[in-house]
Amino acid sequence: MANVLQSKRESSRFQILVEIAAHQPNLRQKEVAESLGVTPQAISEYIKELVADGLVTTDGRMRYSITKEGVEWLLESAAELKRYARVVMEEIISHVSVWTALAETDLAEGERVSLEMRRGLLYANKKEGIDASGITICDAKAGEDVGISDLQGLISLDEGRITVCKVPRVQIGGSRKADLNILAKELQISGGRMVGCLGIEALVALRKAGRNPDVIFGAKESAVEAAYHGISSIVVSVDEQIPSLLNRLESEGLKYELIDLTMG
Repeated sequence: MANVLQSKRESSRFQILVEIAAHQPNLRQKEVAESLGVTPQAISEYIKELVADGLVTTDGRMRYSITKEGVEWLLESAAELKRYARVVMEEIISHVSVWTALAETDLAEGERVSLEMRRGLLYANKKEGIDASGITICDAKAGEDVGISDLQGLISLDEGRITVCKVPRVQIGGSRKADLNILAKELQISGGRMVGCLGIEALVALRKAGRNPDVIFGAKESAVEAAYHGISSIVVSVDEQIPSLLNRLESEGLKYELIDLTMG
């Protein structure tokens, strides 16, 4: 279980830090107390602890700000909660839920079948030597969707990797200052990787390199979701979008490589 869920104290500290981060420096302790279902005195004591631990600073006039250490603790706790939620959804709820798979051969209702994840899609078949299996809840012909219950074993899935290619913003040259040879080479070896872009400069650089992106809007979210489904991707991004993109990947614990396409 995530640490912040193991005690009321840790849960309260987490929620108060979230409130401080959202409303700093003007935090209304009474509203936080009502939200958490505790007394304003309790909130005051929690905040004193957070200040003593170096997670929050105050100017002594009921004005609070979260510190760098507080932000790091909050991010770590949030990432831990997300991992825990993913375990609940994928490993616990799966035992009582119905998953949808693509039938690779004709299947009969009530049949135990093998399950494989390929390119982000779940396939049901009759192969032997597969670790994961489930029971079909209906008849299905090859190529049809089929419901699967009573999942057992682990579905093998390698996490996708993300390659981030940085293109300079238009103020410093945009696509004209991007090394298109490096980009073209990266696209050549990308194989079946999904290609996304962030920013007009990135879109133009991709087109100059002879490739239209698979994703223009929501490229950041698509890359994260694809990685969790075992699909690697390349994201070409204007430089001003890079910090938020890398922060997102790091908070998700995803592996990435950064390639700077800016020509000197």
